[in-house]
This record gives sequence, structure tokens and C-alpha cells, in this order.
Amino acid sequence: MTGTTRPLPDAAKWLGYAGLLPQAIAVAMLLEDTTLKWIAIAGGYGYAAFIFSFLGGAWWGLALSAANPPRWLYPVAVLPSLIALATYLPWIWGLQWPEPSLWVLAFGLLLSPLVDRALGRHIALPKGWLRLRVHLSVGLGLTTALLALA
Repeated sequence: MTGTTRPLPDAAKWLGYAGLLPQAIAVAMLLEDTTLKWIAIAGGYGYAAFIFSFLGGAWWGLALSAANPPRWLYPVAVLPSLIALATYLPWIWGLQWPEPSLWVLAFGLLLSPLVDRALGRHIALPKGWLRLRVHLSVGLGLTTALLALA
């Protein structure tokens, strides 16, 4: 069951792609002025963690709106927030941060469309949902990986 006749709203597309700008700006800050490195990395980390958590919220909302969502969806929808929190703990405790945390978030973002693809087998998703999710997750995942390399 992939897609529906209901199209993805244009606002969702435009605002989704605009959501790549904060991470692109963080990468540009690194390239432009090395004195901004900490600000760029910390801001980019926070943004990646927020968006990863947001994905879980989107999955939770899809589960709530579905007549018969798969049983695995609710636990999976909670994972991004828990993972984002776990990537924050090294910073709080003064351990090695941010590189390992950025890598975890980058991989989580890059793999997240697999959840959407599996979800599409169980509930109807708007036409274009998976394509948009792949574009946004790859874009944010790769820019987050670039921050991890800094």
C-alpha cells in the first residue's frame, strides 16, 4: 500500500526543503570562518537532533491517524527522541563530543526513510511522501556528516 491519490501539499515540499537551510548554513559557517567552528557544530548538532526527534513525532502522528497501524510503529516512533537524548549525554557529562554524536545522528537520519518505506506497506501515505523523505533525510544526514568531519 504505497501512496494515495491525496497529493503532498506544496507547502510541505517547500518548507521541507527549506528545512535543509540551517544545516547548510552551519556547514557554510565552517568553510567561511574557522573561528565559528564551535557555534556551527553545536548549532548543527542541535538542529539534527531536533529534526530527528521531529521524525519520530511525524511517525507517531501517522500511527494515530491510521485505522490499523503496525504494532511496531509506536516503539519505533519513540526511538529518534531517545537516540537524540543519548547523543546529548556525552556533552552533559564532559565526554567526547560532538563527533561521535554527530555520526550517530547522521546515520539515523540517513536510515530513517527505511521506516517510511516499511510504513508505506501498512498505511496509505501521501503521494510523494517517500521521495520527499529520502531527499530531506539524505540532505540533512550528509550535511550532519560533514559537520562530524570538521
